[in-house]
Amino acid sequence: MKKLFAIFANPLLAALLCVPLGMALADDKTFSEAELDQMMAPIALYPDSLLSQILMACTYPADVNDAVKWSKDNPKQEGDAAVKAVQDKSWDPSVMSLVAFPQVLAMMGEQPDWVQNVGDAFLANSEAVMDSVQKLRNKAKDEGNLKTTKQQKVIVEEQATETVIIIEPANPQVVYVPVYNTTVVYGTWWWPHYRPWYYYPPGYGYGFGSAVMRGIGFGIGIGITNALWGNCNWGRGHGNVNINVNKYNNINVNNKINSNNRNTNWKHNSNNRRGVPYADSKNRKQFENKRGGAEQRKDYRGRDAQRDQARATLNKRAVNPAKGREQLKGSGGEKARSSVNKANRDVAQNRLGNNQGSNSFKKAATGQARDTRQSGNYTNQSNRSRDNALRDAGKAGKTRQDINRGNSSNRSMQNRSSASRSGGGRRSGGGGRRR
Repeated sequence: MKKLFAIFANPLLAALLCVPLGMALADDKTFSEAELDQMMAPIALYPDSLLSQILMACTYPADVNDAVKWSKDNPKQEGDAAVKAVQDKSWDPSVMSLVAFPQVLAMMGEQPDWVQNVGDAFLANSEAVMDSVQKLRNKAKDEGNLKTTKQQKVIVEEQATETVIIIEPANPQVVYVPVYNTTVVYGTWWWPHYRPWYYYPPGYGYGFGSAVMRGIGFGIGIGITNALWGNCNWGRGHGNVNINVNKYNNINVNNKINSNNRNTNWKHNSNNRRGVPYADSKNRKQFENKRGGAEQRKDYRGRDAQRDQARATLNKRAVNPAKGREQLKGSGGEKARSSVNKANRDVAQNRLGNNQGSNSFKKAATGQARDTRQSGNYTNQSNRSRDNALRDAGKAGKTRQDINRGNSSNRSMQNRSSASRSGGGRRSGGGGRRR
């Protein structure tokens, strides 16, 4: 029995010890090379400008979901006009740009999990994603399925350590979205357990389908001017997306980029993530903490409602806080601050002087009252003494009678004493008793 327990206990203990590690790995999602090739196969042969917009937009899956619904509800909207029609939305500009291509949004709407995985993979390791795209393009080129046509230009650049394939629209203002079978265009698929999917747009005729079976087919071109403002930055150590600032600002009326440069690197805006969790710990630490702090500050400030109301009030009164802050810079600001400080000092001194004057007045009043009380007490005592001294001043006659009566009594007493001395030296008891 003990041997059986030992046999089963050791593997069980090992499994329990591995649980936290497995949970940690599951919590920190990463993508293998096979998974990246599988994910990028459906879009790797898109023109660079369209591919870059998709990569950026996939980092905002909630916005993509809303854009898919909008495109379905507005089937006749495409090109620059469609992008301008959604400028009132809160979506990220990269998502807005995709409404120019209803076919692309329809494809993304079919695979919402794929959208989020592509976005997470691009945020986690953009260079690995771009390397996968170049590998797939080279595979398609080697199979004879990627070449220049009337719809697109395929440019091959030999760099020091690698070959870079660039795909551009033949006409920059007309973009064709390629359609291809991922299990055919790249040749025999090299990851049997990670076979890619592909999207066949509904409503296309037999000829289009035949082209797809042979390689790549193209539907109707979509005319654009500024709808696509992104592009791919290829090469080792790059693997990112850059933005044409002029095109971006010409189409995005509410989200201008303040830059003097013609091109700038794209940066993910976590505020447009709309609560969708990030797949790896690096991006959670970089973006979710920042977003959480921003949300807490909004909650603390009442979600900016009071600030917006104050700003509206200032605008109505023609008060410009930004201009005011600008005027407070330099010598003008120093002069204004000096005036304010002087005014504060004057107010403080006046307050101090008033307090001192008030205290002096109170002290004087208190002393005067005390002196008055003392003087009153002294006067009362004097009055009482004087009253006692003069109380019998009007009774002189009575006083003289009392004096005379006293003198008579004294003489009578003296006479009695003399008589007693002449009658003997001792009185008898009878002589001294009156009957």
